[in-house]
Amino acid sequence: MTTRLHPIFRALALPGVFALIAFTLVPVVAGGLYAFTDWRGLGDFRWIGLDNFREIFKDPTTRGALWHTLVLGFALVVITNLVGLGLALGLNRTLKTRNLLRAVFFLPVILSPLAVSYLWKYILDPQGLANQLLGEIGLESWQRAWLGDPNWALIAVLLVLVWQQSGLTMVIYLAGLQTIPDDLLEASEVDGASTWMRLRRITLPMLRPAFVIASTLTLIFGLRVFDQILALTDGGPVGGTETLATQVWKQSFANGRFGYGAALSILLTLIIGALALLQLWALRRKEHDA
Repeated sequence: MTTRLHPIFRALALPGVFALIAFTLVPVVAGGLYAFTDWRGLGDFRWIGLDNFREIFKDPTTRGALWHTLVLGFALVVITNLVGLGLALGLNRTLKTRNLLRAVFFLPVILSPLAVSYLWKYILDPQGLANQLLGEIGLESWQRAWLGDPNWALIAVLLVLVWQQSGLTMVIYLAGLQTIPDDLLEASEVDGASTWMRLRRITLPMLRPAFVIASTLTLIFGLRVFDQILALTDGGPVGGTETLATQVWKQSFANGRFGYGAALSILLTLIIGALALLQLWALRRKEHDA
């Protein structure tokens, strides 16, 4: 039996549908079309086909931005999941102060990305807290311009992202740990299973749904990170932290190449969608096989 909406309800939905089309679908389609033009934001434009996409892979700066985007995305998935899982296991049930510590570790997640970035920019400054601390403990040889060294700038940005996002994965894994029956863990302990064996055979397999969610969210966040890079390094030094997201902004609004910027945004969207779907497919398949 099918239920049909009363005409008045369909009429009430029309403004929302119109707003969705006007402010979401139309800009997306228009942006996609501009990717095949040389539009510079004002005036006429010329249809140039795939020239913008060809230029992406010929430009060394854009190729570097693509590489940095992938590095940040995959490194963030690995590190934040390891850190978040470790925090979740440590703060699951045993500590009396676990609720306070959970709040402390989750606090960076709800802070403004710009506020976090400016805080870390002060810490990582050549005269900042990090180098001062290294000097105090006798590690002067480790002192460096963390955000001004092309070899360390991307690592410094990754450190800031991990610090801010690990609390999110921690909460996801804590929710997953709450679903594991206590009697199952107690029975395995009675049977003589070691802590490592319980973790490997019971805890980790039952955390697969949480891992799917955490890894997908962190991958998407890592691939489209923008605020932190803009505040910390502005893509420098010498393009050492440029990503596709920062290139979209610079090419579109700084250089006035809206067509080229639209092509970059399409490429970034395709990469995020393809990798997220591939990751979900691989994890779901592994879960099914298990």
